[in-house]
Amino acid sequence: MAPGIPHHQVTTADQLHGVRVVRSMGIVRGITVRSRSVIGNLGAALQTLVGGNISIYTELCEKAHEEAFELMLQHAAAMGANAVVAMRYDANDVAEGVTEVLAYGTAVQVEVG
Repeated sequence: MAPGIPHHQVTTADQLHGVRVVRSMGIVRGITVRSRSVIGNLGAALQTLVGGNISIYTELCEKAHEEAFELMLQHAAAMGANAVVAMRYDANDVAEGVTEVLAYGTAVQVEVG
């Protein structure tokens, strides 16, 4: 977790309830690019034969989202923010088997009260 920005100070809403935004710091982002190894792809292919959740890919996606989120918090903290509003995720294929995951939002300074 980034210093000064606890996870409960991040929201997908346009505002955090119970606090007042005193300054908007601008857009922040965290980007990670991930791929699955050949062995991981083989394991996932075997899981698709059985059906259901493909846990190898689920774990990869969860780690990518978590890393992008933490990078976004670091970016916000470096700008002097203590919260992030309007947070979103996006993902795009960069190449065959390679995916970019982006976490982004608006860094703000808030004061309780």
